[in-house]
Amino acid sequence: MPLLGQDEMVRALAALPGWTMADGMLVRAFTFPQGFMRGIDFVHSVAEVAEAADHHPDIDIRWTTVTIRLATHSEGGITEKDTTLAAECDALAETA
Repeated sequence: MPLLGQDEMVRALAALPGWTMADGMLVRAFTFPQGFMRGIDFVHSVAEVAEAADHHPDIDIRWTTVTIRLATHSEGGITEKDTTLAAECDALAETA
């Protein structure tokens, strides 16, 4: 899968509010004020989607904040796989 070009990245970030690009990855922190377990439920949901897609994010859990980092490591950067999973994470966070 090809890496996204600069124009594609600009469009992708415009379509993914809250996501930024840092260190060659798509990054977003999700906060769950309902508590730690709500964040863990979100991580579990992301893990199921990621496993089904065989595309695994870097996940950092800090009390009520879960940070997701996405890159297609085999391609050395951001691909459509990452933008797709980012959108899925957004949808999962709304229902978490």
